[in-house]
Amino acid sequence: MSLMLKLLLTITVLSSFVNADDAQVVSFLQKGIGSNPNIVSLDINVVDKIDMEKPKGWKAYVVELKGKAKRGDQEQPISQRSIYFVGDGLITSDLYDLKSGQKINSSLSPTFKEKYYDKAHLLFGNADAAHKVVIFSDPLCPFCRSFVPEALAYMKPYPKTFAVYYYHFPLSSLHPAAVSLVKAAIAAELQGTKDVVKSLYEVEIGGRETNQQKILDAFNRSANTKLTLKEITRPEIEQHLAHDMNVAQEHLVNGTPTIFIDGKIDPTKAKYKHVKLIK
Repeated sequence: MSLMLKLLLTITVLSSFVNADDAQVVSFLQKGIGSNPNIVSLDINVVDKIDMEKPKGWKAYVVELKGKAKRGDQEQPISQRSIYFVGDGLITSDLYDLKSGQKINSSLSPTFKEKYYDKAHLLFGNADAAHKVVIFSDPLCPFCRSFVPEALAYMKPYPKTFAVYYYHFPLSSLHPAAVSLVKAAIAAELQGTKDVVKSLYEVEIGGRETNQQKILDAFNRSANTKLTLKEITRPEIEQHLAHDMNVAQEHLVNGTPTIFIDGKIDPTKAKYKHVKLIK
C-alpha cells in the first residue's frame, strides 16, 4: 500500500454540501487530506468528471494529488489519482452496489485519451479500424498469461475491426521479474524484433525471480534474441516504461489486465467478442 493511500485512508471523506462545484470539492479534500501532520505540501486538481448512470445525478470526480509527505525523517513525493463520488450533498471515496457487492470504483476510469493511440503502441490492426482496444498488462500476471494471448489471437485476423494498442504495466510488488521482462521486450521492439508481445507471454520464469540475467536469458530463449543487460537498461528503455506507467496512472489503472474499448474501460474484459467483425 502506498504512503499516499495510507494517508487517504486516515480521513473520512463524507460530508454534506449542496450543488458542489470543482472548487468546493478541491477545498474539502484539501482541508481533509492536508490536515494530516505527515503532509508537507499538497496540490489537488480535478482532472476529469464522469456522469454516473446511478446514483442518478451523481458525478465521479477524478482528482490528482501531488505534493510531499514525511516518512520518518525523510520526505517523499506524492503523485496519485483517485476517484471521489459526489452527489445529493455528499462526497465519498468508495461506493458499492448493494445487490452485487461490487465496488463501483473498479468499473470507472477517465475516457482513454486520443493522444495515446500512437504508432509506438499499436500492436496490430488499422489505425482507422472500427474499434480501438487498449490493453494494460503484466506478462507474469496468471490471468494475463491466458487472457492476453487468447484476446490477441481473436482480434488479429480482423485489422479493419480492431486497432489493438498495448501498454506495459508490470506489477513490481507482485512480480518483480516482470519489470526486467518488460524492459527486454521494449528493447527487442526497438530493435525491430517481430511478435515480441507474443513471446513475452511464453517466457518461463518465476514471478518472484530477481536475478536479472536469469530473467533476460529466459526472455532471449523465448523471443530468439541476444539482448544484454546493458541493452535493456538504456535511458530510452526506462523512459518508454515510465511513459507506459504514467499513462496507466492517468487512467486509474491499478490491476491487470485492464481493457479499454473505444475509449471506455471494460470491466467485463469481453466486449471485444461482441462487436460485428469486418473482413
